[in-house]
Amino acid sequence: MVDHARARRLGERIKVLAAEAMEKVVKDPDLGFVTITDVRVSPDLSQAKLYFTVFGSAEDLEVSKDILESHKGKLRSEIGRHLGIRITPSIEFINDEVPVAAGAMADLLAEAKRRDAELEKIAKNAAPAGDADPYIKPKTSED
Repeated sequence: MVDHARARRLGERIKVLAAEAMEKVVKDPDLGFVTITDVRVSPDLSQAKLYFTVFGSAEDLEVSKDILESHKGKLRSEIGRHLGIRITPSIEFINDEVPVAAGAMADLLAEAKRRDAELEKIAKNAAPAGDADPYIKPKTSED
């Protein structure tokens, strides 16, 4: 039977252990400022996807991803040593796009707010283009 709660708890534990293992195992000075943002463990506990972000440029991201991929086995063994379960999940590093998308969304919202302010200024001094009351009224007996 699949236990999703156990997979979530294991994911949180792997997140902490992966961060600690990166400090101990990966001694490469080219590794950027890496943050593990989320860990998703499969329901059968055989695979773990580690989502990460890197502070810096796209080049820093690529270098850091290559370094993490080359140290994947050492990181997995270090995580497994402290995890305390029979089989250590295989790990996969995935670049987390959520912060980039959130930044782009914030920029779009700021642009929309700026445009709304401009439109409000224009509308404040605007006058109707045609008659004051452009709607056709039904004829009354006075007409």
